[in-house]
This record gives sequence, C-alpha cells and structure tokens, in this order.
Amino acid sequence: MNAKPVVTVLHAEAVPDRGRMAPVSELATVRYTDRAGLADALDGAEVLFAYDFFTDALPEAWHAAKSLRWIHVAAAGVDALMFPELRDSDVVVTNSRGVFDEAIAEYVLAQILAFAKDISESLRLQHERIWKHRESERIAGRSVLVVGTGPIGRAIARLLTAVGMKVRGSGRRPRDDDPDFGIVTATRDLPSVVGEADFVVVAAPLTDQTRYLFDARLFAAMKPGARFVNVGRGELVRTDDLVAALRSGTIAGAALDVLDIEPPPDDHPLWDMPNVAITPHNSGDFLGWRDALVDVFVDNFLRRSSGEPLRNVVDKKLGYVPGA
Repeated sequence: MNAKPVVTVLHAEAVPDRGRMAPVSELATVRYTDRAGLADALDGAEVLFAYDFFTDALPEAWHAAKSLRWIHVAAAGVDALMFPELRDSDVVVTNSRGVFDEAIAEYVLAQILAFAKDISESLRLQHERIWKHRESERIAGRSVLVVGTGPIGRAIARLLTAVGMKVRGSGRRPRDDDPDFGIVTATRDLPSVVGEADFVVVAAPLTDQTRYLFDARLFAAMKPGARFVNVGRGELVRTDDLVAALRSGTIAGAALDVLDIEPPPDDHPLWDMPNVAITPHNSGDFLGWRDALVDVFVDNFLRRSSGEPLRNVVDKKLGYVPGA
C-alpha cells in the first residue's frame, strides 16, 4: 500500500479552515507550519500550499524541498515567491487565478466613481458641517486604458464597459479584435497611447519587463486631468515619480491599493495628499475570500490525485499563467 503524500501548508497568522481542507486530509498527510518550521515541514513533502501568499521564507528552506513537486500559491500574483532556484527547477507552480477578478473590478469602478463624484470632498464638507452645492463628473463616455490584459484586467474592462466607459487595453501582444478590450496596444507603445485616457488602470503582473513601468516619462505622457489606479503591484510604479507628478499637477489623482513599501512610512507624502486614495492591498478581499482560496487549492489537489491536469499552471519564466 502506497504511503500518503505529504502536503505542507505554510501560513502566517491566518490558518486555512481545517474543515475545508478535509478532502486533502483524507488523501494526504497535512503539515501546517509557519515560516520558522518550514524547512522541517518540507522534508519529504510533495506539495506546498503557500497560504501565506506574501512569504519570502522558501529560499532559506529550499534545501529541504528535495521531494517537492508542486507549489500552489494562494494569490494571483506569484512574484513574491519566485527565486532563481525555483524558476530553474522542475517544481510546478500554480496560482489562484479567478478568485479576485470581479471584486477587484468592483474596487476599480468604486475608485473611478469616487474621483468623478468627488466623494472625499463630500466627506470633508460633511465632517465640517458645510452645506455646499457642487457639480460632479459623468463617467459614461470617459476613456480608460487598462494596463494588463489577464483575467483581472478583463473583468475590469467588462465592468467599466457595462457602465458606458470607453475601454482599451495594453498588453504584451497588440491586437484590434479583442473580445473585452477591442483594441489592445503593446506595452512598449504605452508612451504614445497613455495620453488618450482619462483613467489609467494598472492590473499587470510584476515581471522583469514591467518592474517600474510607470516612471516620470510615462506620467508626463498622461493627460493633466487623468487619474491613475493601481491594483497590480506596487513595484510597477516608481513612487517618487508618482508623487512628483501628483504635486506638479502632471496627473490629477491616484488610487493606490498597492505600494512598493507596504505600509508606507508614517511620514510618506502620499498619506496627506488630497488627490490620493490609499487602501491596504485589499481590493480583492471580499467576505469569504480566504475560504475561496482554500477551495481553489482543494480542487487542484483532487485533480492531481485523480490524474487530471492542474489548473492555473504558471509559466515560471514569464511569471504568470500564459494565455489567461
């Protein structure tokens, strides 16, 4: 009789619901660990469920991962996990693509509406008990450029199109017949098209090609009245250049769910800028999101156990699921 495979579950403070993990526990020996015990827990393990999706603990424990065949990451982005030895290994990496798409799209729409309806100023006036009539912007007919044409970018495009906005995309491969974006321009051509958009939404993965994609040159190419929304990764943006663009009026505002340093220092200028909205990397975190992440892993584990192909297999060189 074959021994049960060993599954290591890496967690931080939050631990996966054991009840939802029951189908895995029936077929495997499950070891729950935090980063301090990761090396011991990886000894003999075939599978790692990185429930702590921002972990940087794997490189120092990699020497113990001799039996590892598959890593599942409880996130859409896998950049925090990647390191050279993993990229060069035969270990398969899968992600949790699909869990956060619609929630992040709703967040983007909410931030666009907050800019257009000047919600922050309304709240300020309310707190000061000032009754002041003002006019607001319409979003119907306004142009949006979504940078990143994966599942999250597509969910954003569909929702913004549904409320009457004119959406285009920017991705690795240009095309003019995309079902969600219509026209998609190549990332390399961003400087020539970013100035056409009233709102620029970033939902791209973090790769060697996209790191610090948005810098002073690209902000200078945007419309002076444009707003910038980042739901991708903080390191897609040179934050100092963004601050300079906001201060100078090069762009009109920014909504940032991700930053290169999270949280930013108490004295960071973004905290106090009136045209900036900061949220703590929670744009996709709807009620029940942690259970949904466990369900994706359980489904993939059962597929593997029955000999079916895994879903959401990441191209480790690209850093994301190709063809998404």
